Amino acid sequence: MHPLRRWWHDSAGGLPATFWYLWAGLLINRAGAFAMLFLPLYLAEARGASTALAGAVVGAYGAGGAVGVLLGGVLADRWGRRATLLAAHLATAGLMVGLAFSRHLAAIAALAALVGVVHSMPSPAFVAAIVDVVPEHRRSRAFNLQFWAFNLGMAVASLLAGLLAEASFLALFLVDAAATLTAAVVIGWKVPETLSRARSAQSPDDHRPARTGGARRPRRPGLHTALTDRTFLVFVGLTFVLAVLTMQTSTIMPLAMRADGLGPSAYGTVVALGGTLIVLGQLFVPRLVDRHRKGVVLAASTTLLALGFGALAFAGTLPAYLAAAVVWTVGSMLAAPPNAQINADLAPPELRARYQSVFYLAFPAASFVAPALGGLSLQYLGDRHWLIVGALGLLAAGGHLLAGPPRERHVATLRQPENPLPTQAPTPASPR
Repeated sequence: MHPLRRWWHDSAGGLPATFWYLWAGLLINRAGAFAMLFLPLYLAEARGASTALAGAVVGAYGAGGAVGVLLGGVLADRWGRRATLLAAHLATAGLMVGLAFSRHLAAIAALAALVGVVHSMPSPAFVAAIVDVVPEHRRSRAFNLQFWAFNLGMAVASLLAGLLAEASFLALFLVDAAATLTAAVVIGWKVPETLSRARSAQSPDDHRPARTGGARRPRRPGLHTALTDRTFLVFVGLTFVLAVLTMQTSTIMPLAMRADGLGPSAYGTVVALGGTLIVLGQLFVPRLVDRHRKGVVLAASTTLLALGFGALAFAGTLPAYLAAAVVWTVGSMLAAPPNAQINADLAPPELRARYQSVFYLAFPAASFVAPALGGLSLQYLGDRHWLIVGALGLLAAGGHLLAGPPRERHVATLRQPENPLPTQAPTPASPR
C-alpha cells in the first residue's frame, strides 16, 4: 500500500458514514460559533457596558454552560442523541437572532445565559453518538478526528469573528445563527438516531440494591450513577488537572507575558502556533498512541504539559514561550484520543451521555479555578507559579500511572456478562 494511502487509512479509514456526518456537523458548529468570542467587546463597544458588567454577562454564559452539559447528557440518554442535537442547534440559532436585535443589557444577559446552556448541550450527545456508531477498535481515530475538527473549527471561527466584528456586530450574530442552522440541517438530514432502546432495557444498575423504608429494591440508573462511580471520578479528577494546565494559556499566560514586556501580538503568535500544530499534526497521533496503554499515554502527555508550563518559570522572550508552547501542545494532542476512549470505556451503554456530561464538567470547573487561583499565585509568587503548575502536572502524570492498571481491570469487568448462568445444571458426573 502506498505510504500516503496507508497513513490516511490509519488516520481516518474504516469509519461509518454516520460518523462523518456527525463530524461535519461538529466542524460547521465550531466554525460558526464565533459570536460569543467577541461578546465582551460587543457589550463594551456597542452596548456601553462597563468592564465589570461585561464580565458578569460573560460569567452568566459560562454558568449556563455548566448547566448545559448536564442537561445535554440527561436528554441525550432519554430523548436520544439526534433529538438533543437538533433541539440544541435550533435553540441556539433562535437565541443568536434574539441577541442580534436585543438592546437592553438585562435581556442580553438572560439570552447569554441561555446560549451558554444550549451551546454546551451538544457535547455529550456528539460524543455518545460517536461511541454508538464507531466500533471500539476504531474509536481512537474517531476521537482524534473529533478533536482535530473542534480545533480546526475554532481556528476558522477566530478568523471569521475578527473580520465580521470589524464589519458589523449584527452580522456577527446572524452569520453565527445561519452556521448553527446549517449544522442542524446536516444532522437532521443525514444522522439517524443512534441510541438503542433495546440495550437500555436492562442495566447493570438494576441489580444494585437500594434501601427504601427497610426494603431493598432496584435503583434506577441515572446521573447519580456517574457521580458515585469512584473509578470514573478518579479519571475525571485527573482530567480536571489536565484542564487546569491547558487553561493557563488563555488565563494566566497572557498576564505573565505582559509582565515580561511582551505585547498582545506576541501572545497571539504563541496561541496561533499551538492551533497550527494541532491542525497540521493531529492526524498523525493515532499511529503514535494506539499501540500503547492509555494510562501510559496520558502520563506521558501530562508530563509534557507539566514540562512545557514549568519551563515558563525561566522564559522571558518570545522564542522561549514558543518553544514551551510546542512542548505543551504536543502533550495536549497526545491526550485527546485516550481521554475520550477511557470515558467511553467506563460508561455503561445506557448512560453514555450522562457520563460524558459529568466528564465535561471538568472544563468549566477548570475555567473558574485556573484564573481564580492562578491570578493570586502569579501575583504573590511570580515565576514560581509555573513551577507549581509543573509540579501539579507531574503529580497528575503519576496518578495516571497508578490509576491505569486498576481502571483497565474495572473496564474488563464491565465487559464481562453479568451473573452468567450455566446452560445446564452441573451433576456429580459432569466434568469440571
